[in-house]
Amino acid sequence: MNEQEIRHVLEQGECETIEFKESFGKEAIQTAGALANTSGGYIFIGVDKKGNIKGTSISKESLKNWGNRITQLSEPTLIPSIHSLKINRKTVVIVSIKEFPLKPVSINGRCYKRVDASNKIMTPAEISEMHLQSTGTTWDAMPCPNTNLDDIKIQKVKDYISRTKDTGRRHFKEDEDVYNILHKLDLVKENKPSWAAIIVFGEKPPMQAKVKCGKIRGTSTIVDDFVVDAPLLDQVDEVMNYMKRVLKLSYSISGKARRDEIWEYPLDAVREVVTNAICHRDYSSPAEIQIKIFDDRLTVFNPGALPLGMSVEKLMDPNHNSIPRNRLIAMLFYDTELIERYGSGIQRILDDCHKHEFPTPEFNELEFGFQVIFHKDIYTEEHLAMKGLNERQIKAVMYVKENGSINVSSFKIIVPNISKKTLYRDLQDLVRKNILKGIGEKKGRTYRLL
Repeated sequence: MNEQEIRHVLEQGECETIEFKESFGKEAIQTAGALANTSGGYIFIGVDKKGNIKGTSISKESLKNWGNRITQLSEPTLIPSIHSLKINRKTVVIVSIKEFPLKPVSINGRCYKRVDASNKIMTPAEISEMHLQSTGTTWDAMPCPNTNLDDIKIQKVKDYISRTKDTGRRHFKEDEDVYNILHKLDLVKENKPSWAAIIVFGEKPPMQAKVKCGKIRGTSTIVDDFVVDAPLLDQVDEVMNYMKRVLKLSYSISGKARRDEIWEYPLDAVREVVTNAICHRDYSSPAEIQIKIFDDRLTVFNPGALPLGMSVEKLMDPNHNSIPRNRLIAMLFYDTELIERYGSGIQRILDDCHKHEFPTPEFNELEFGFQVIFHKDIYTEEHLAMKGLNERQIKAVMYVKENGSINVSSFKIIVPNISKKTLYRDLQDLVRKNILKGIGEKKGRTYRLL
């Protein structure tokens, strides 16, 4: 890096690949390990957290010692590139770390990963996943211990073959030997079933390979409980059949030959989330997928955090790379059209919510899993009436929902026989009830949904 490039980096601030340190110490060494385990990057010594150059005292011997400390405390061994230069007569040292090919790298016996502009200690599960990922495999491709070919239910495999024939995404020879197909798909190696083979086609899949569903009144009263323990490729349909049994359905008359069905939640988006949960969950975890339907929200909890290298922010990028936790299970889901295209699910979820005018779901990475929360469309005439709104206020909210905002003048057009003073009070009451928010001064103020 030259001086101009360094100044640009300092202006941009810390990020996943950049760290500022006023002095060299154990935290800088931990950052070296975290960068090696992520995408590589640079550590700037002699720079404060705001990107201000403070400078540092350094000699050639010190530079050598810093490099040796990183090398000695890392396993496998890191060999950093270190050089210094003067900016505004102050010395800045740049420690360059390349992404390590075989991960994870530990520092003093601990493994770190880079999350945004900070270092996080990796969990044992993340360490295992990173190691598998760096060797080009995934956990579900590993041999399942204490199993053999007799533990595979042939009929389940035949059902999969039949479904791929219908989708046209995979072609097998007529009457091809089932075990030969499993070998071709890497589901069996040297007559040893993989975890994917046992989870999807096993006679007795792992106990955690099921989905727990429940409808809850209030905060904790379970009014309906259902466990889906069907074969993995059938679980999505089983869950959605349950949803249709317990969710409310209404109809809209739009002049079409058929009435439009209106569900409590956007079912296509919910299906996509359920599919992702079943396909991409961490099956090494004893926890189960949990779907809870509350009075005002629907939550889907998926054991296992996002795959390494993925974040909620990256997930929202329509062009994000697909990083399947379970490569073989994802392949089987794709073959049977349970998933359409790798990496496209989030956008379909957002599009379906927008299409049916539902709030954007919440995507939350938790300590031991990932959760998606669907909120009800609270801006329905029925729900607003239950909150005690009068007819004028309900019309105002419906107008804002369709047009984006309302003011007293446009409100007057909707209900012409009411005074502006009364309409203003109606709008202010909606603000107090946390339904609308006012923007601007009293004269000319507009109101939007909160």
